Amino acid sequence: MSQFKAIMWFVGRSTKRVVVTIVGAVLLVAGLVMIVTPGPGMLLVVAGLAVLGTEYLWARRFLARAKQQTAKIVRRARSARSVG
Repeated sequence: MSQFKAIMWFVGRSTKRVVVTIVGAVLLVAGLVMIVTPGPGMLLVVAGLAVLGTEYLWARRFLARAKQQTAKIVRRARSARSVG
């Protein structure tokens, strides 16, 4: 019985990873396309990275770096607005 549980766990885990990869990749590619065409490109890129980040460390790191860069840009914009 434990071998059956192990097989079912593997199938379930693999299925989840495949679904997350497909959904995340579709969101990421659609977002990249929408950066140069009308649409919420950056929103879909972030959503795609967030979905991929549930399974892949590289996506989590990239998303964290994007958040840091965004925070830096916001701080600069706020300081420029308050000075001017």
